Amino acid sequence: MTRAIALVAVLALAGCAARGPAPVAERGPARAVSPIPSPVMRAITPSSNGLHTVERGHTLYAVAFANNLDYRDVAAWNRLASPDLIRIGEVLRLTPPPGAVEVQPLASAPELRPRPLVELPLLREPQAMLLAYSEANWAKVSGAPASGPVAVVPAVVPVTAPANGMPSAEANDTGWLWPAEGTLVGRFGAAGGKGIDIVGVRQSPVRAAASGKVVYSGNGLRGYGRLLIVKHSGEFLSAYAHNDSVLVKEGDTVSAGQQIALMGDSDADRVKLHFEIRRYGKPLDPLDYLPERS
Repeated sequence: MTRAIALVAVLALAGCAARGPAPVAERGPARAVSPIPSPVMRAITPSSNGLHTVERGHTLYAVAFANNLDYRDVAAWNRLASPDLIRIGEVLRLTPPPGAVEVQPLASAPELRPRPLVELPLLREPQAMLLAYSEANWAKVSGAPASGPVAVVPAVVPVTAPANGMPSAEANDTGWLWPAEGTLVGRFGAAGGKGIDIVGVRQSPVRAAASGKVVYSGNGLRGYGRLLIVKHSGEFLSAYAHNDSVLVKEGDTVSAGQQIALMGDSDADRVKLHFEIRRYGKPLDPLDYLPERS
C-alpha cells in the first residue's frame, strides 16, 4: 500500500514538470480611437411641398437646417414634445398650420445682429464704489466747494453700466473660436454661400467653435458631405461640412476647441471645411463672430 501511494506521487510530480509555465500573451501599444463612421442615408433636400417624411438617420435639426427653418418652429408646428422625438415614417409639417399667428420675417429681427454667444445678465442693482475721504472727493459728490464744510464720512459714487447692460471689457468677446487652420477662400454670401470655406490639409483637425451638443452627424444633406451640426446656447447652431471622418456622435457634449472631425473633401471639389453659424434657422456671417486673425 505504501509503495502504491509513493508511485502515484511520483507520477503527479512528473506531470506537473511536463506542463511547463503557462504562456503569457504579449500586449502591443494601445490603439487609437477609430473615427466614427457616418451612417449612409437618403439625402435631406429642401421641401417642395412643405412636408418631409422622416427616414433613418434624420434628425429634426437636420431637416430644419436643410430648409432654413428654426427647429423650434418645426417642433411647434408638429406638436412635438421634444426636438429629439421624431419617428421613421413620420411626416413633418414645414409650414405653419392654418390659423397660426404669422411671425415677423427673421431677416428683420433685431436678435440676428452679431452678438456674444453667451449673454451676460443685466446689472439690476445699483453699483457703487467707496472713495477715501478728501475735500476734493466730498466736493465731487456733494456739489459743495472744496473749501466748504467737511464731513468725516466716506463718499459713495455710482458706477454707470453700459447701455447694453454688459461690462465694456466683455462687449466685444463673442466666445467663438476658429474651427480649423487654413486659408479662407469662400466668404458668406459669395455665390449664395451660407458660410465660409477654409482650405487646409487632409485629416487636419476640425474643432468645435464653441461648447455645445452634437445634434446631427451624417451625410444626408446634399452638398455638405460628412456633416456635423452642433447646438450652442442662445439658439445658435454651427455646421462643419466635407469632413474626411468624424470623431463624435449625436448626443455628445463637446467643449470649445475640442477636435470633432478630420478635414476632408467629401462631396467637395477640394480638401476644405465649410463652416456655418445659424441662429433661429437664419444663416449668419461667421466672420462677424469669429475673432480677427492677424
